[in-house]
Amino acid sequence: MALPHRIRTLALVLCGALAAALLVSTPAQAKSPTWTVRNHDGPTARIALAPGTGTLTLAVERDGKTVIEPSPLGIRTERADLSSRLTYLGRSDRTVSEYYRTAAGKDRTRHVQMREALFRFRTAGGVRLELAVRASRDGVAYRYSLPDTGDTGNVLGEASAFTLPDGADAWLGKYRRDNENLFAHHAATSAPADEYMMQALFRTPGGYALIAESDLTGSYSAARLTHAANSPTYGVRLWDEQVQVTGGRLSTPWRAVVTGSLAAVTESTFTDDLAPASRVRDTSWIEPGPALWTWLAGGRPAGQSLSMQKGYVDYAAERGWPYTVVDAGWYFDPAQWDVTDPNWQQNSWIPELVRYARAKDVDIQVWIHHRDLDTAEEREQWLPTLEKWGVKGVKIDFMDSEAQDRLRWYDAILPATAEHHLLVNFHGSTIPKGIQRTWPHVMTLEGVNGEEKRVNTAEHLTILPFTRNVIGSMDFTPGAFHRPTRPNAASDAGELGLSVLYESGIQNLAGTPESYDARPEARRFLEQLPAAWDETRLLAGEPGSGAVVARRAGARWFIGGTYAGAARTAAVPLRIGRGSWLVETVTDGPAGLVRTAKVARGGATLEIGVVTDGGFAATACPWHPGRTACDR
Repeated sequence: MALPHRIRTLALVLCGALAAALLVSTPAQAKSPTWTVRNHDGPTARIALAPGTGTLTLAVERDGKTVIEPSPLGIRTERADLSSRLTYLGRSDRTVSEYYRTAAGKDRTRHVQMREALFRFRTAGGVRLELAVRASRDGVAYRYSLPDTGDTGNVLGEASAFTLPDGADAWLGKYRRDNENLFAHHAATSAPADEYMMQALFRTPGGYALIAESDLTGSYSAARLTHAANSPTYGVRLWDEQVQVTGGRLSTPWRAVVTGSLAAVTESTFTDDLAPASRVRDTSWIEPGPALWTWLAGGRPAGQSLSMQKGYVDYAAERGWPYTVVDAGWYFDPAQWDVTDPNWQQNSWIPELVRYARAKDVDIQVWIHHRDLDTAEEREQWLPTLEKWGVKGVKIDFMDSEAQDRLRWYDAILPATAEHHLLVNFHGSTIPKGIQRTWPHVMTLEGVNGEEKRVNTAEHLTILPFTRNVIGSMDFTPGAFHRPTRPNAASDAGELGLSVLYESGIQNLAGTPESYDARPEARRFLEQLPAAWDETRLLAGEPGSGAVVARRAGARWFIGGTYAGAARTAAVPLRIGRGSWLVETVTDGPAGLVRTAKVARGGATLEIGVVTDGGFAATACPWHPGRTACDR
């Protein structure tokens, strides 16, 4: 007997549903659970959980093209392997929208808009792992959280890695504890097997990608990249073989991929945006600005001479520079002093120098060795004393480690210097990893093969704007015209341009007064340097070949360019806004620096003559009839 039509139809539907269910549950047909995180027109993060192995990967795409191939995720602890056999528990999403201001950096006003997804997993043993993924218009970042470290114990390492697509280029600096190595160009896969600094730039089919980290504190350990021969993958290695966990919840630093066009990467503040908000409530005392740095100008004898330092103060006052920095030599080893004597500080002439400088509207910053601030007792001796003397900043040197224990020292010195209203310049140090947002009195950090070194290359100079200086202020110390060993020794204009090309909250100018006086056009340009920047734009460049960056302060733009290789006529797009601009350009001439002025429309292309391994400096201001100079 034939079944009624409706019953036959229902039977067919049920049979089809059962067949589909059986098909999906067949192991050979199982698919990886995948999720995406994306914020408007930015890159897309794709997270996948492999069936069977329970391993996690993260890939990054932009406009349908690959930036990072699926790359391992996970963390290993004493009691749990949180890199495999994971089970998905759920996901929650939110929008991160923040507004903040900074004292220094590429621009002082920041607006953050990100999407964040929090993924929850557990192991077969019930240990939980959380993976936070953020996507912004200029980057993707992730971090791990262990909700209860009582279940995990100390951290032994990460499975985290970044796999580059075929044909990717890389600009890498080999790792060293003070982050002061040169950068060089490689094919990403064939780069030498080695460890590299966590500020590596790659060019991929989906655009440029800078791998960095953010929100690093003493609760964890700093990371560097590892690379095996002929591998497209760069792993993450922690400084400490065992990261000490004190209990409760642990969140690791962000692993960040700053990505987009070369301009988007260069102008990005993504690593700052990921960091916690400022922990300094009153920032009114934080004042960036140029400084006359006397170490390359006079060496240790200058630091031991009050009369020489007064001469530097006089010169800074004439130039309108707000600071001079007194480097090594100004104080004896405190071990030789009786610090129990309430008058021990009277051994120093710094208070007299401070009073002398203040009368000329110049403030004093002083160098100090890390070993003299590495205990709570020493910090309590030094920091209140320096504040009492009227010193405005400290240049702390020779930390030479990114271990968890040294990062805990940073956690102690940062609030202590803020409490005593001391600006900070870290040398022999880690690199900026969001530190300047959380602690805005940090004006700059070294972590760069800069002017002090004698092994710079012209190529290295052109790579720095796209690597080290992307992640925060960089104390390269430009302006050492008197040093014949610099790679741009034939181009005073190129050296001058570095004062704009390289951003630093305290721009420590490394020349001698005599070298500035011998170059009046350089002196005139440096006298105009503003305290901070309102906007930054990449005008032209390619790492290893050249870089031209424009920075705005108020209505004026300052432009710095550097090039590696043969002399040329550089084409520089004037992408600084509409209207007519008066552009004053300083270049190298047969008898020294030459300044030329011309009126150009915004968007026009400037043609600028550049000598071998040279560069230029320029200012641009709104033009009106009768205006012939930007400094008046």
